[in-house]
Amino acid sequence: MYFIVFFTDEAYNEVPAQHVRDMTQGPYIVTGASKGIGRAIALELAKQGHPVVALARASTELEQVGAELTLLHPNSIAFACDLSNSDSIAATATELNRLFPWIAGLIHNAGTIEPIQPLNQVPIHLWSASIQVNLIGVQDLTQRLMKHMGGTHQTRITTISSGASLNPVQSWSAYCVGKAGLDMWARCIAQEGAELNISAISIAPGIVDTDMQLTIRSVKPELFPRHSDFVSLHTSGQLTQSTDVALQLCPLILNHSMEQSGQRFDVREL
Repeated sequence: MYFIVFFTDEAYNEVPAQHVRDMTQGPYIVTGASKGIGRAIALELAKQGHPVVALARASTELEQVGAELTLLHPNSIAFACDLSNSDSIAATATELNRLFPWIAGLIHNAGTIEPIQPLNQVPIHLWSASIQVNLIGVQDLTQRLMKHMGGTHQTRITTISSGASLNPVQSWSAYCVGKAGLDMWARCIAQEGAELNISAISIAPGIVDTDMQLTIRSVKPELFPRHSDFVSLHTSGQLTQSTDVALQLCPLILNHSMEQSGQRFDVREL
């Protein structure tokens, strides 16, 4: 049996008490876990014997990954959580804090590439919404969960970075800024979390065949000067697969040391 909890702005359904009593091992929480890299990481962690909390917006894909995770580890669970909505984040954190006395790890994978538009054309509300999901929601969720992190055992936080955090890409200003901010956020958490036994790293996964790449290819070329480059990456078979990337990422997600905390890694260099 698996449980998916759907939150609204006003109320949420609680996990049955008998399920709560089973939750004795600290989980790894994965955001954006219904698809792509997040889904692959969540499943790989569960395959390796760890309970997983899969977070994503409500969807049939989230229901499916929730079912798969529970078959792999009985204490895994899926929550519908929208990182663009502060009320949803608050409700999710409240329930996770109720369920788990300690959190083993937090993988911030959720993100959006949109809007893909030149700086002088993009509506500010779309630009702001991107920063909310890619950066502010990360801080909001983490801050609400930190009282259940660290202590006797190390809690490991991993953020999924991008080459766009280091190099500007035309028409990706919100995404570039959000990812650059996320890299620095991981360094800040690493510094402030050191005395709490909380570590944080960031990892760039390379160019992966996900829905984000489909979104990029679907944009009108006149809005994105490098459109043909990304079409070529797909047609020439240069995109890596989420499952392969997850296998490369999980050793660092599970085992990075306090000495490695604050570092940025690239999956192509592992």
